[in-house]
Amino acid sequence: MKLYHHPLSGHSHRARLFVSLLGLPHELVEVDLMAGAHKTPEYLKLNPFGQVPLLDDEGVAVADSNAILVYLAKKAGRTDWLPEDPAGAAAVQRWLSVAAGDVAYGPAAARLITVFGAKYDANEVIARAHVLLKRLEARLSTQDWLASEHPTIADVAIYSYIARAPEGNVDLSGYPAVNAFLRRIEDLPGFVPFARTPVGLAA
Repeated sequence: MKLYHHPLSGHSHRARLFVSLLGLPHELVEVDLMAGAHKTPEYLKLNPFGQVPLLDDEGVAVADSNAILVYLAKKAGRTDWLPEDPAGAAAVQRWLSVAAGDVAYGPAAARLITVFGAKYDANEVIARAHVLLKRLEARLSTQDWLASEHPTIADVAIYSYIARAPEGNVDLSGYPAVNAFLRRIEDLPGFVPFARTPVGLAA
């Protein structure tokens, strides 16, 4: 099993974190985004969207970080991480949608400005991030995990970009329940940290 990734990509960390939490043997293959390695003909054969992460499981190519989470949970038969019952599965899916929407266009976009020079309106995406953080704070003030009484792939999907939100000038200090949630993720066996942006790269 090969996981194509970039160490500063939150989507990549999402996939890397989960494969590590599951304890599945895998090889990490770093894709040099700065050099355009994700747009080469060879890579585009594996993932026509030209993005990381990409999981290659003995010829089965799975692109998209949330799809990788689903694939790995199903492959490992881990219904604790991805419930089979309709209500449990829907609860997880709700937060996968939040990860693909509110997170991507809030804290992730804010970080893209400082780390990768993306041309977003900083005030707009930071404001979106705080709307999301207030919702997460309310949720996590009454329960430890987002979709269940135990961790699921919903929590994994949300973690990475929230943990590194300060790199996009999104202040987490006013969200104690969110910070406690981040610590709970970091205390899970098999946790691997999301690399901090090197000093001088982030503006």
